[in-house]
Amino acid sequence: MRSASETPVPSQPLGKVYLVGAGPGDPDLITVKGRRFLEKADVVVYDYLASPKLLRYAPAEAEQVYVGKKGHGLHAKTQDEINQLLVERARAGKRVVRLKGGDPFIFGRGGEEIEELVAAGIPFEVVPGVTSATAAATYAGVPITHRRYTSSVAFVTGHEDPTKPGSNVDWRKIATGVGTLVFYMGIKNLPHITRKLIDNGRDPATPVVVVRWASTPDQRSVEGTLADIAEVVRKHDIRPPALVVVGEVVRLRRLINWFEKRPLFGKTVMVTRTREQASELVAGLEEAGAACIEWPTIAIGPPDSWEPLDQALAGLHAFDWILFTSINAIRCFFGRLRDKGLDSRILAGCRVGVV
Repeated sequence: MRSASETPVPSQPLGKVYLVGAGPGDPDLITVKGRRFLEKADVVVYDYLASPKLLRYAPAEAEQVYVGKKGHGLHAKTQDEINQLLVERARAGKRVVRLKGGDPFIFGRGGEEIEELVAAGIPFEVVPGVTSATAAATYAGVPITHRRYTSSVAFVTGHEDPTKPGSNVDWRKIATGVGTLVFYMGIKNLPHITRKLIDNGRDPATPVVVVRWASTPDQRSVEGTLADIAEVVRKHDIRPPALVVVGEVVRLRRLINWFEKRPLFGKTVMVTRTREQASELVAGLEEAGAACIEWPTIAIGPPDSWEPLDQALAGLHAFDWILFTSINAIRCFFGRLRDKGLDSRILAGCRVGVV
């Protein structure tokens, strides 16, 4: 396959690629700068771990390209194809936002994509994101550093087979020389990871927490020790995406675990209001911990004919009460008054009720 840098270069002005960290899952954790670039994007190339809700910030006419990877070969596009896509769209003069889960430069292959852009002469900018390691720990109630427990932390890939020769991970050093360890993509290899740490001197009783879908309403977390966490994960059927936090700081979770104690955590609520009117309700439910499904069952619009309302307005003096059954009825009624050059003085003599 021809590399992106070998693609013929057109004469039109180049676009630009913005490598944006989408954060760990909660769409509100994207940075202000990242959102600003999304709002001006011509093309959005997004990952499996980037919240789909972030796409609402992109212009309606923006091209959206899903390139997610779920592991085990379940890839929408290969890395080479992603690189090619970024270069091609930028050479077409587009503003391309490459939306990557977490932080682009922490186990996100962002460096590889930038290398390809540099080779192709494509302008780029990188916007850091909230990495999943800190978010998973924070949303599980674990401070990854604490003066009473540890002053060191390491982020480690759990995707590499710990049994292979020539490992890039120095297990002896991280087992005994680092206070808190956070493993990305470590669920499949968790039995090997825990065995390597124990064999290299880490106390088997060291507390561990595993967090799945961190910072989202679907978050699940389980606790154990190095000696038993692999079995705990198997028993509770914890699957990727998940992060593993190892260290004495995990003991603080019982005190600090705030996210999973919210009143509606673990509940799913379907909101059937119109999409325009659902946002405030959804925000309140999500703040209380609920997962919301927006499913508008009605649409609010003008009536086919204003004649019945106009007749009622003309004979309003004959009514003792006016009863409004929704905020939409109020908006419709007073909107029609304004259209006819009238105002609330027409209600003189009537009582008003609101349900």
